[in-house]
Amino acid sequence: MSSDANPALTAAQAAYEELRALGLQLNMQRGQPSDADFDLSSELVTAIGPDDLVLDGVDLRNYTPALKGGLPSARAMFGAYLGLAPEQTVVWNNSSLELQGMVLGFALLHGVRGSERPWVHQSPKMIVTVPGYDRHFLLLRTLGFELVPVGMEPDGPDVVAIERIAAADPAVKGVLFVPTFANPGGETISVEKAQRLAALEAAAEDFTLLADDAYRVHHLGHPPKTVDLVGMSAAAGRPDRAFVFGSTSKVTFAGAGLGFVGSSVDNVGWLTRLLSAQSIGPNKIEQARHVRFLEAYPGGLEGLMRDHAAIIAPKFAAVDDVLSAELGTDGAFATWTRPEGGYFSSLFTTAPVAERVVELADGVGVSITPAGATYPDGLDPHHRNIRIAPTRPPLEDVRTSMRALAACIRLATEEWRAAQG
Repeated sequence: MSSDANPALTAAQAAYEELRALGLQLNMQRGQPSDADFDLSSELVTAIGPDDLVLDGVDLRNYTPALKGGLPSARAMFGAYLGLAPEQTVVWNNSSLELQGMVLGFALLHGVRGSERPWVHQSPKMIVTVPGYDRHFLLLRTLGFELVPVGMEPDGPDVVAIERIAAADPAVKGVLFVPTFANPGGETISVEKAQRLAALEAAAEDFTLLADDAYRVHHLGHPPKTVDLVGMSAAAGRPDRAFVFGSTSKVTFAGAGLGFVGSSVDNVGWLTRLLSAQSIGPNKIEQARHVRFLEAYPGGLEGLMRDHAAIIAPKFAAVDDVLSAELGTDGAFATWTRPEGGYFSSLFTTAPVAERVVELADGVGVSITPAGATYPDGLDPHHRNIRIAPTRPPLEDVRTSMRALAACIRLATEEWRAAQG
């Protein structure tokens, strides 16, 4: 069918050509803080000076082999961030993804506590949630894991599927997921689902929960109800099952922050023993800088996150407002999540046209996360999911990008409908 005989397609093409004439150059690909977010932490640079190089009685300049797990003040601060005691917490360098790689690498070489043998000899598999975080997929693939995807639901991962998969195959060694404001949909796991994960019966006795709680404090105005996977696992009689990771990458400076992990005291001992074999310790000056800065910030960490929310929340509101106005809310063209925190929104086109939408967006100068990035190996089996990352650009650029995205969705959908006859 020609566009002349298809008014909807003709209108969509005309709107697209108008956008292309604007010569836009906008990037919505990655979930990065904006310069305004970074500016909130400018005083981090001067939080300690040449006369303030001792913290917790530790000379920050020197090796401290006996200091395992980070500075005591840092372990207390970021243990509290995770809802855990200092002795259950390891504070390391930038970033949490690096710590996840270390824990997974040690598990491959040695097994975790309770393992009969190293995971690398067991053709290990790891459950991941989809749509999910592309860096998780890359990390696991690089380490040699086979990925087993399960879906996300409004209250967290599909636990019924996880229970079934874990019970059936001893090679399934765990699940790597984001429990709070998940990437990309913004879902937060419910208490019920968290308890089921903590207590589930798995064929692998060393089945492990690896929770990347990157957005635990990244609310858009109302702090979330977070879960204590470490405590729940202990209550279920599996005290070593859970590792929970976090970082300051989007709290202070993305490229100069701290990563940390919480677990059982015994797991912390296991991890620090292995870490100490490859490093005499983390960057104590960076840890001290963060402790001093966050202690001095008005309202502390909570105050800083409220200030971040004031910058970021209007951008998420703009995503919803523009898409609703341009595409409607009946799902004729797309549906999308309306997260209460985190750094992303997840959009699903109604027709299987995600790749075409991204191609069209690039054609008008708007760079969108590649279609399929939220699935292992970049392959979305339904060709519908697009991750929206509104945090980095200025607010008006977010609005413009969303108008462009909506126009591309309309055109791609009308093209697809015309091709169906």
